[in-house]
Amino acid sequence: MSKGCAVSPDCGEGEAWGLFERPGFLARRVHQIHVSLFSELCGSFAVTPVQYSLLSALDTLEEADQTTLARTVALDRTTTTGALKRLESRGFVRRAPSSEDRRAQSCRLTDEGRAILAGMEEAARRAHRATVEMLSPQEQAQLIEAMKKIVSFHEGRDASLNML
Repeated sequence: MSKGCAVSPDCGEGEAWGLFERPGFLARRVHQIHVSLFSELCGSFAVTPVQYSLLSALDTLEEADQTTLARTVALDRTTTTGALKRLESRGFVRRAPSSEDRRAQSCRLTDEGRAILAGMEEAARRAHRATVEMLSPQEQAQLIEAMKKIVSFHEGRDASLNML
């Protein structure tokens, strides 16, 4: 790890601000690590973390239009639509024009979608546990609470603007 201004982005001008002190960099690295662990432990299901999130959201919501799903899992609509099309082609999701708004696509899990989600449950839990296994149970709870606080504070941010 680097020396210099620790933790705070409010370092004085000219003061070193190490890469491993930057919350954004660390959040991206933790995400990369988790995706790698998820792929390793859930790879046999050929379902990505984004697809798993969509399946999980549909399991909870039972039925939702694509815009609602995009908001629920904090994705842009284009990414959501592509992931749902792939899930539909595998028979995990059924999409149809909404009965309330013919322009909207209503989505539901199929029996196959419920089965793959149930089959993945333990492997997905192992991936999540492996992401934080080096932390004590208290540290894990603190990390989750801190991340929830950050997400809650920034909840209004539009995921579609995050395409950089």
